[in-house]
Amino acid sequence: MIPFDEKRVNMMADIKDSELFEGWVTFHKGIDERAMELSFKDHLQYSMSKHPQFATLHDLYFSLALSARDRLIEGWIRTQQLYHEHDVKRIYYLSAEYLMGRALINNLINLDVYEPALGLCRKLGVELADVAEEEPDAGLGNGGLGRLAACFVESMATLALPAMGYGIRYEYGIFEQGIENMRQVEKPDAWLSRGNPWEIPRTEKAYRVRFFGRTEHRPGPDGRLDVCWVDTRDVIGMAYDTPIDGYDNLTVNTLRLWSARSTKEFDLDYFNHGDYLKAVEEKNLSENISKVLYPEDSTAMGKDLRLMQQYFFVSCSIQDILSRYLEQHTSFDALPDRAAIQLNDTHPSLAVAELMRLLVDEHGVDWEKAWDLTVRTCAYTNHTLLSEAMERWRVSRLGRLLPRHMEIIYEVNRRFLDEVARRHPGDTDRLRDMSIIEEGDSKKVRMAHLAIVGSHSVNGVSSLHTELLAKKELVMFDEFFPGRFNNKTNGVTPRRWLFAANRSLARLIDERIGTTWPRKLAELEGLESHVGDPSFLAAFREARRRNKDQVVKLCREAAGVYVDPDSIFDVQVKRIHEYKRQTLNILNVIATWVTLHEGQHAGDPPRTFLFGGKAAPGYAAAKKIISLICHVADVVNADRRTRDMLRVVYLPNYRVSLAEKLVCASDVSEQISTAGYEASGTGNMKFMMNGAVTIGTLDGANVEIHEAVGDDNMFLFGLTAHQVAELQPRYRGRDHYETDPLLKETLDLVYGGHFCPHEHGLFSDLVESWLYSDPYLVLADFADYRRAQAELGRAYMDTERWTRMAAINVARSGRFSSDRTILEYNRDIWHVAPIEVDRG
Repeated sequence: MIPFDEKRVNMMADIKDSELFEGWVTFHKGIDERAMELSFKDHLQYSMSKHPQFATLHDLYFSLALSARDRLIEGWIRTQQLYHEHDVKRIYYLSAEYLMGRALINNLINLDVYEPALGLCRKLGVELADVAEEEPDAGLGNGGLGRLAACFVESMATLALPAMGYGIRYEYGIFEQGIENMRQVEKPDAWLSRGNPWEIPRTEKAYRVRFFGRTEHRPGPDGRLDVCWVDTRDVIGMAYDTPIDGYDNLTVNTLRLWSARSTKEFDLDYFNHGDYLKAVEEKNLSENISKVLYPEDSTAMGKDLRLMQQYFFVSCSIQDILSRYLEQHTSFDALPDRAAIQLNDTHPSLAVAELMRLLVDEHGVDWEKAWDLTVRTCAYTNHTLLSEAMERWRVSRLGRLLPRHMEIIYEVNRRFLDEVARRHPGDTDRLRDMSIIEEGDSKKVRMAHLAIVGSHSVNGVSSLHTELLAKKELVMFDEFFPGRFNNKTNGVTPRRWLFAANRSLARLIDERIGTTWPRKLAELEGLESHVGDPSFLAAFREARRRNKDQVVKLCREAAGVYVDPDSIFDVQVKRIHEYKRQTLNILNVIATWVTLHEGQHAGDPPRTFLFGGKAAPGYAAAKKIISLICHVADVVNADRRTRDMLRVVYLPNYRVSLAEKLVCASDVSEQISTAGYEASGTGNMKFMMNGAVTIGTLDGANVEIHEAVGDDNMFLFGLTAHQVAELQPRYRGRDHYETDPLLKETLDLVYGGHFCPHEHGLFSDLVESWLYSDPYLVLADFADYRRAQAELGRAYMDTERWTRMAAINVARSGRFSSDRTILEYNRDIWHVAPIEVDRG
């Protein structure tokens, strides 16, 4: 139930007879303020069925969003027509996640109607920012993987590349995070409950997806054995399309998301016999496939559902790609010249087997030709160095759910290993290590190996990550497929993460270097000529101060904690995981609190440590880390002796819209993962782009950030990836505990229950893991992290120096635009020609 908004009703009553609502006229598709007004009031009346006197903020949001969508649709239709007419090669980006965030502000900016919308809202007596708050974050992703995919599809449109994103239309996001009794609680993220004005259902784009059953091998008319997949349980995948518009052009690409529908909506026989639950059982089971992002998979049913999700969206997408191709072609010879399928991590790796199945079984292409077409069409992006993140599915599970695909994978593996054996006779270790099938008590399919073997390109996402992949983790594949491995360092879109999110700073940049930088981010280098100008530095500080004031308000409203805007805003927001080492951060907070009591920080700046992030529901250690942070915050913030110098805030339900506020206000970007574990990171880029100074290890894209800004403009600490690998076999965390008095006191406080006196021993398992079994070397880097933090504090006290550091980080962030990343993908992998949509 939407609460009655008496203030809104009274305000709308005052303006109901104003010029804005004089007469209801047909929609006008212009982009000036008057045209927006006419379009807006059309939608308020005819789409929302509301008189302005009774419109809520949500009605205003929907009407404004539909007005923006109308302007997108003309370019959308024209773009798709152009692609069809020219029979262009298209990029098909397959990703299980798209962490899109809110769309309204970005679309208004890309359409060049932001200012008219701003004026319209002010005429209504509301702020555009308040209207935008009515939009939920689209619950289509969890972390960096999904946010990267969102940046990529936006960059493809901005660069006028024919492209289409494919994924799942999750009815519920991963979960809405609450903090109760200092613990994470998960609540349903029903982001679609009030509708989604941006999507358009495509009922005509529906494909049958099969599960279970068995295969039969029958002689075909040409003498070959045909394979029939029979006795299946089928699901229908229906398309929902969202327009993805480019910045400063008329290109509008498509994000197509699949929703699961039952082939049998209702069983009347069961209903007539009174079994009402059984009557809709099949419908409910089928539609569970697209119900929730990443269902908890600690149970067999949860694992089945995850695998079914992956195959469901892959099958719909590959069927759709081939269907579009066959509209203009009678053979598959040109498929690699018309389609570039990019697999975003291993979740869509079944695309290799599905494309083979469709070509061989459904379209009669012989195996060798089908395999050649598949490899030349598919490319794979690896996003991890963690072995547990390299997906493996039990042969028994995959064979039960997808029996035909298991046969295809076995055949692919047989032929591949024959070639390995031919090149390396007698090398059984190599055969075992490179096999797509992992032998053991329970045979498993290595999905990363399937993607590597079935793709013509395999890329990592930062220079260090790619080096470790090719020279360590997957070295045999790199040797076997020379030239197949390549690097594509991640990037983020500057339109959302600077131009839209940080309007104060964006306006200052416009004043100093012009307005073309959002499409040519390298132009930010022009800011370096201003870092010696006191007026520029003062304006830079003022822009950041406005952003910090917003976060002060946010902390008070979301966490009930007042924070000092003059303090260092030291921020670590990302998925909670042991290798990301939120633990190292909170141990430093405790140590700082201890030394404040000892009077060791006279003259130091006050600090506010801000945390945020979700722990996977089944990840007990990550949940325990959140609880530790919350308990420490509770004690530290209540300490009258230190609270003017130290505050700790855990902001619940971290999401894109929250990130947009935090990255613009942060002084310090915490990028402190164990070296060699983070593939790239994109949060580090967003913070840098907005003027935060990085404290971090040489891990992931931190290496390239360091190359860009140098030692003088970030704070490095800790072991390198090479040193981590050398130390791990002989590492004992207890050695550091016994030789570092401050670390010992810090850990003793945690172990002894100082932060949880009513639950003694709550965090003892965390401390024991750091002392005896920590693969992430938290204690090994503690002392050097403390050194870097002290150095950071001294630098912050020199206001001019710190501002110059922050401004230089912005000026040198151009290489981390997702436009640069996409141009490299296209140059080296996709080879797709851009096609401009004219304004005629």
